[in-house]
Amino acid sequence: QVQLVESGGGLVQPGGSLRLSCAASRIIFSVNAMGWYRQAPGKQRELVAAVSVGSTTYYADSVKGRFTISRDSAKNTVYLQMNSLKSEDTAVYYCNVRPVRQDYWGQGTQVTVSS
Repeated sequence: QVQLVESGGGLVQPGGSLRLSCAASRIIFSVNAMGWYRQAPGKQRELVAAVSVGSTTYYADSVKGRFTISRDSAKNTVYLQMNSLKSEDTAVYYCNVRPVRQDYWGQGTQVTVSS
């Protein structure tokens, strides 16, 4: 059963922007902190940003000042606004709850930053 669905990835030039969306079921969204994670080729999956139920945010140092995470309770959706993208941001991006539930991983959405 699909619980989290990511979308919004694509190919963008360095310095460009993308907004990722993660649609969740209401039950999951309403009681969990949510996070965006990414996995680049040959690397481990890492936490990029997180937002609590009360909208307190956390960012990895590598994206601080460039990415913004937010949540919309009316739409049960978490967003990741990514600005000033760099080639090292290239990865598959996933959303999940915090702490992670292994059975919640979805297909992710590919983000490729390249000229």
